[in-house]
Amino acid sequence: MEKYDLCVIGGGPAGYAAAMRAIDFGKKVILVEKSKLGGYGIYDGALASKTMWELSNKIRTVRETIGQDRRIDMTFDEVKKIIEEALFERKFQLSCHLRIIHSETDLITYERGEASFLTAKEINICKPNGENVVVFADHTLIATGSRPRVIPGIDVDEKNILTSDGILHIDSFPKSMVILGAGVIGCEFAAMFSNFGQTKVYLIDKAERILPFEDDDVADMVATNLEENGVVVHRGSQLIRMEHKNGGVEYELENNDGTREVIQVEKAMLSIGRVPNIENLNLDNAGIAMSKRGVHIGDNDTQTNIPHIYAVGDVSGNLALVNVGEREARHAVVKMFADFPVKPIQYSNISTIMFLNPEVAAVGINVQQAIEQNIPIRVSKVDYSTIARAIAMRKTNGFFKIIVSDDDEMKVLGMRAVGEHASSAIQSIALLMYMGKGIDELAHMIHPHPSIVEGIQECVRMLLGKSIYKSSVFKDKLKCYRLVNGERIPLNVIKANAAPKDIHELDSSK
Repeated sequence: MEKYDLCVIGGGPAGYAAAMRAIDFGKKVILVEKSKLGGYGIYDGALASKTMWELSNKIRTVRETIGQDRRIDMTFDEVKKIIEEALFERKFQLSCHLRIIHSETDLITYERGEASFLTAKEINICKPNGENVVVFADHTLIATGSRPRVIPGIDVDEKNILTSDGILHIDSFPKSMVILGAGVIGCEFAAMFSNFGQTKVYLIDKAERILPFEDDDVADMVATNLEENGVVVHRGSQLIRMEHKNGGVEYELENNDGTREVIQVEKAMLSIGRVPNIENLNLDNAGIAMSKRGVHIGDNDTQTNIPHIYAVGDVSGNLALVNVGEREARHAVVKMFADFPVKPIQYSNISTIMFLNPEVAAVGINVQQAIEQNIPIRVSKVDYSTIARAIAMRKTNGFFKIIVSDDDEMKVLGMRAVGEHASSAIQSIALLMYMGKGIDELAHMIHPHPSIVEGIQECVRMLLGKSIYKSSVFKDKLKCYRLVNGERIPLNVIKANAAPKDIHELDSSK
């Protein structure tokens, strides 16, 4: 029986990161992947969908230039070809990297097969040819990822009724499609398919608004853009049935007012969350306990109830994101092998991107969460239409919103960026949060001009009462207020006799 310091089960983003981090400690590692190296980080997941999003955005920009009603003759096969090129580039990097490391050191072994526990330290690997190999590992890291959730009673054939596993493998742009679920993934695919201008998209949202975990202003801007792009949003609608019919899909909805409607489309996509891949691990053989909800593996800062077994990524029940899985995996390996104390992972400053129209980036809490948690805050918001770079780009649809503590320190608690360059702009705020800093440092920096991030500096200056544009003047463009017990209290209000009576007086020579 071959012995290893670490057995990593799952070769997706988290598992691969864990194996490479263990090599840094000089540990002997076996990486086991049953299907495709890279997992959902490459195939049918982040890289594939974001390649499509980038392409769809370019198409949308051209359509906006020549007219929204103009069709651009791009086939879905051409879209898939570009996606496949991106996937090949990434998987070639991973496989070459792994092969070269294996040739230069005896520290890592890659094994194709499905792993399951025989005991807490013995793992069986069933290879594709049916052969079984048993290995011994002092430590094990579970990073088996997740798969799309389905609904009992709906026949998901990945041809007409699909999940994210099948949607990128269809033969052509459907003339019409419905997406069940108005969370991030559902909204992203609604944005992508509508951007190409060849598909009538319907989005079913059982809540009153899409992206229910975000503030109204974020959700409303995204919804408005989707609808302007031709997407029909079924708000507050309950799906009664969805079934194959006449070579397509028929679905029936019940609206809030009790009325029902039946619609036929070519394709349907379910986007209702994901479930962890843990059924075939034989966790009981290792004594691994589940979470209180019984859905994910229970973990304490990546560690399960069995001290030498760790769970990271989608199986741990935390944020199901590539960057989170990678961070958890690297953290777990350091906890296993470092000879120094390791601080727990902080999830409060994790940056996320929603690939929508417009792009949305987030870090920390939003206003909605502050109210729910009864946290007194101060908020400043700057519309993109006041930012020189956004004006130059002719991309003024968006805003920055910064949330800080309601005290003299004004520590950064969160930020939402909606619009062009949102994902790049979020990092300065994430760093301040990680360092536990207030906003003073950001206010005194000299940002490049013209740049989108100048809007962040104006947000900060408003909170300090030093902004160029005053929120009491541009009331529709700028917001600055305290939020205490649900009540908004305006900050930095200019006295009435000092403010111009008319906006045109800003240009007067008086």
